[in-house]
Amino acid sequence: MIVAGIDGSDSSMRAAAYAAGLARRQGAMLALVYVQPVLPAGAALGAPIADTTGEVAEGLVNEIRETARRLKDVWNVRWEFHTFRGDPYNGLVTAADELKADAVVVGASESAGHRFVGSVAIRLVKAGRWPVTVVP
Repeated sequence: MIVAGIDGSDSSMRAAAYAAGLARRQGAMLALVYVQPVLPAGAALGAPIADTTGEVAEGLVNEIRETARRLKDVWNVRWEFHTFRGDPYNGLVTAADELKADAVVVGASESAGHRFVGSVAIRLVKAGRWPVTVVP
C-alpha cells in the first residue's frame, strides 16, 4: 500500500502522480489521503467548516477521478480515496498506520514558514516509520 497525502496543492498533486507510478510499477494499491483540518471549538464562530472541508475532499475526488479517466493508460493503478481528520502530520501518521502503508509520498511544503517550524514532510521523515518520498 502506497499512501499519498493530497490537499489540492500543485506539489501534492505531483506527489499523487509520482505515487501512482510507484504503485503501478510495484503492483500495489494506492491510497490517496486528504486530511480534513479540525479547528478548535468556537474558532469558526458558527461557520460551516466541516461543510467546506467536505467540499474540498469531494472536489479532490472528482479531480482525481477525471485525471484517472483521461490518463487511464498512464494511471493504470488500483486506488482508493480516504479522508482523515486532524492536523496534516497526525492525520497522515494515522492514515499510514491504519492502512498499513509500505511507503508514504508527500509534496514538499510550499510555505516559507515551514523552513523554520518544520514541514509535514520533514516530520514524517524524522518519524522513521515508513520510507517517505518528498516530491517537489
